[in-house]
Amino acid sequence: MHNLRSIVYALGAVAIVCSLAVFTLSATLVLAAVLAGITVARSLSLKLKPAPVRARSAHEPRRVWNDGRGTIIDM
Repeated sequence: MHNLRSIVYALGAVAIVCSLAVFTLSATLVLAAVLAGITVARSLSLKLKPAPVRARSAHEPRRVWNDGRGTIIDM
């Protein structure tokens, strides 16, 4: 009877370890899927942002002067 109880306890422990392994694997897969989704969404959102365009006339020269506190470059 004592050996039977030990076998039942051992099988119960193996079942608990297996269920925890399955839970850990599924939680890892869910976390990886969430992180992959966030990465894809972030890369798409950065790609959709318009790039700033510098508006400068070709015929206006740059003006550079010194006001005593530093050099100012007007583009």
